[in-house]
Amino acid sequence: MSQKVLLNSKEINIILRRLACQLVENHPNFKNTVIIGIQPRGVFLANRIIQLLEEEYSINNVEYGQLDITFYRDDFRRSDKLLEANKTKIDFIVEDKQVIFVDDVLYTGRSIRAALTAIQSFGRPNVIELLTLIDRRFSRHLPIQPDYNGRQVDAINDEQVKVHWKEVQGEDAVYLLPTSETKQQKTDSK
Repeated sequence: MSQKVLLNSKEINIILRRLACQLVENHPNFKNTVIIGIQPRGVFLANRIIQLLEEEYSINNVEYGQLDITFYRDDFRRSDKLLEANKTKIDFIVEDKQVIFVDDVLYTGRSIRAALTAIQSFGRPNVIELLTLIDRRFSRHLPIQPDYNGRQVDAINDEQVKVHWKEVQGEDAVYLLPTSETKQQKTDSK
């Protein structure tokens, strides 16, 4: 496999600390702020951010939820594959709150658009911000930009950005897979 390492474990840890620090600068006490991890992959990033807020900034009792957007996506009926929803867990009201969506990679913007629609079932937030580990510039289909961003990546054509978390893949790393490997992976999964 000729994947390129975009971020190693040390670089990811530095970025996570920076992102947590930026959140604390803009939300000093988190009294009216909630963090929502977008299922499935944004949850791992959100958990890491919350852990840093608790351990390094002594900010406890951050309201945290997980949002599944599977059936809110505008392209969910375009696949022949049977879709399985993830779990939504939001046990608080977001009415008039500052909501921070967390997702690992911002690509076309369609996931975030779906999250904006899905969150309305839980109330009308005062403000919604977006935190991402990777922003794939030049790939956007919708005018959506992150408020907090770990790193911008210029991936072209069918190149794929893959985020590995040690909780799932046994390592923290971000890879760029070339077009030929992306096509091969799609063929292998059929």
